[in-house]
Amino acid sequence: MSPIERFLIERGGVARRNELERRGIRRAAIQDALVHGAIILVRKGVYAVPGADSDVLTAARHGGEVTCAAALRHHGVWVHDEDDVRDQGHEMDGSGRSDHEESPGPHVWIGPSGRQHPHAGCQCRVHHDRWSRGVGFGFADVLLALLHYAACASTEAFFVAVESALHLGLIGASGMRWLSERVSFALREVLAFADDQSESGLESLLRFRLHLCGISLSAQVQIDGVGRVDFVLGGRIILEVDGRLNHDGPSMRHKDLMRDAAAAAQGYETLRFDYAMILHDWPRVLAAIQGRLTALGAIAQGATAVLQGG
Repeated sequence: MSPIERFLIERGGVARRNELERRGIRRAAIQDALVHGAIILVRKGVYAVPGADSDVLTAARHGGEVTCAAALRHHGVWVHDEDDVRDQGHEMDGSGRSDHEESPGPHVWIGPSGRQHPHAGCQCRVHHDRWSRGVGFGFADVLLALLHYAACASTEAFFVAVESALHLGLIGASGMRWLSERVSFALREVLAFADDQSESGLESLLRFRLHLCGISLSAQVQIDGVGRVDFVLGGRIILEVDGRLNHDGPSMRHKDLMRDAAAAAQGYETLRFDYAMILHDWPRVLAAIQGRLTALGAIAQGATAVLQGG
């Protein structure tokens, strides 16, 4: 591997010519690498290795860094899959429906005074916020990407991403304060509700949607003889969120059934919802939870009536 390729890889795959020259790489070497296909020209004065991330290349072509959902995914933050939510810019109501659309192109941070560079097929959405460092290439920092995501995503998608970042330890109390100072009043309330307990985006999504319906629950509850469960509702109903992979196969199914039986022996009822139900059939999930809460309330009223001699 040549020094120019090694440097570009160290820089995330893309760098300006003046950065290469400061590293001691002469223009003749840059031209030779271009001729032999070791590097590619992104735009005038900007070069990349051929295998660089496609979003990074597009953002560099436009003049900045990848931000918003793509940057969050790069950092490991859980965001809605595009296959599950047709467009991440949609604002959703409690049913998961959307009411507005967002540009399908990459989101690019160029800073408050950055210059945009026209390029073929451009569908980029630009963010101008000031940050603690200058604009380069690659991926925006988690906090900055969250700020941009707040302006582009649905409220619930933003909430899920924030909780994922909290759970992963990518942001802390100071970061939450920073975000709160820069988002709308409505999103400040969302940030105040967020915590680091949810272990998956699906758990955060379920918790947030139930919160909007006025239903509160306890998260990550340890039950003797059962283990830790995702949520407990009304002191009697266990809610478990089964992801795409974690509960596949006969052995995991048997383990789930054994846990449910152990919980039932202690008077708990378990409701399980998988990825597809929560993302694509939310009304059914909500109806099931509300139905069991209604039944639980009726049982409690009946018991009270018996105790009072009714």
